[in-house]
Amino acid sequence: MKKPIYAVATLAVAALTLAACGAAPEDEETTGGGDTETTAQAPDNSDFIGCMISDEGGFDDASFNESGFEGLERAETELGITIRSAESTDPGAYAGNAEAMVQAGCSLIIGVGFALEDTIQAAAEANEDLHFALVDSAFSAPDFSPVELPNAKPLLFNTQEAAFLAGYLAGGMTQTGTVATYGGQAFPSVTIFMDGFVDGVAAYNEAHGTDVQVLGWDKDAQDGSMTGDFTNTENGYNTTQQFIAAGADIILPVAGPVGAGSLSAASEHEGVSVIWVDSDGFEQESNAEYQDLILTSVIKLIGNSVFDTIDAAVAGDFDPTPYVGTLENGGVDLAPYHSFEDQVPAELQTEIEDLREQIIAGDLVIESPSAN
Repeated sequence: MKKPIYAVATLAVAALTLAACGAAPEDEETTGGGDTETTAQAPDNSDFIGCMISDEGGFDDASFNESGFEGLERAETELGITIRSAESTDPGAYAGNAEAMVQAGCSLIIGVGFALEDTIQAAAEANEDLHFALVDSAFSAPDFSPVELPNAKPLLFNTQEAAFLAGYLAGGMTQTGTVATYGGQAFPSVTIFMDGFVDGVAAYNEAHGTDVQVLGWDKDAQDGSMTGDFTNTENGYNTTQQFIAAGADIILPVAGPVGAGSLSAASEHEGVSVIWVDSDGFEQESNAEYQDLILTSVIKLIGNSVFDTIDAAVAGDFDPTPYVGTLENGGVDLAPYHSFEDQVPAELQTEIEDLREQIIAGDLVIESPSAN
C-alpha cells in the first residue's frame, strides 16, 4: 500500500513536503500476448485535494487508520483526486499536521480517530472555507455538549451492534466460562465495543442458562481495564497474560495495534483465541502468523465512510450531517469466522444471524452510553 508520509519539523518544511508529493498516478497500460489494453480512465478531479491525518497509531496499524487510508486511496483511484497524508508519530504532531494540510490547500481534511477531535474542530473553526471530517468522534464544547459545525462531518459507527454479536459468539464458544476485553484508553469509540460485547455475553447467558463471566469491563460503572495508549504492544501482551491466568480463553482487545500483543500472548496458550476490531484481522498481513487464533473481528467499514464523504465533496454535495454506520447500512459488521468456521456450531451461527436480523429490523436495540 502506498502511503505518502510527511513529518512536520516546521510548518514551512511540512508545507513544502506536502506540495511536492501525493499527486494522483497516471493511468497505466497493461500488455499481454501482444495486445495492449488501457485501464479504465478515472475522471480528472486532480484539482480536488483529499487529505488525511492519522493518529499516533499510524497508517500501518492493521486497524482504523489503515482502513481510513484505504478509503483515501480508493478515492484517488476511482475519483481521480490528488491525495496528501500526514502520519502522526505522537499526539504532539496533530496540530502541526493539521496546519500543514491547511497550508497545502487541501479541499477536504480528514482526521482518523477520536484523539484528533480537538485538532480537527479547531482547524474547522479557523478555516470556514475548507471542509473537514473526523472518524470516530463528534464535536463538542468545553462542557462536552454537542457542537455542529457547518464545514465538518463526523463519521460515527454504532459498533455496539456488531460487538453484541461478537459477545454472543464468545459466550457460545468459550470452554472455560470466562472471556475478557480491554481498551487502549476510555474514549467513547473504545468503550462502545466493550459495552456491546458485555451485553452479547449476557444475552447468551440469558438464552442458555449459562454464567459466562466477562473480565475487564463493567458496563454499569463504565470502568475497566485500559492499557493507557494505542501503540505499546507489550501492554497488550501483559494484560492478556493476566486475563488468561484468570481463566479467560477469548480476548477482545479494543486498542488498535496494541491488539497484536494479545495475539502474541494467545499463541503461547492452547485454546485461547482473539476477536479483532475495526478491520478483519484475519486479512491483515501483519497478523499472518496468528490467523488461526482470530475467532472473528468486529468490523467498522471506515474506508467506505471516507470514500463516500470524499465522493460527495467532489460532487459539491458536502454535508456536515453525521454519517452513522450500522448493521443495517453495512457500516459495521461481524467478520467471517475463517479458521473457526467448522468449529462454530451451526446452531450458534443461526442464533447470531437471527440476532443480526432482529437488530436490523429494530426489534432488538443494543444500547451504549457512547452510542450516537
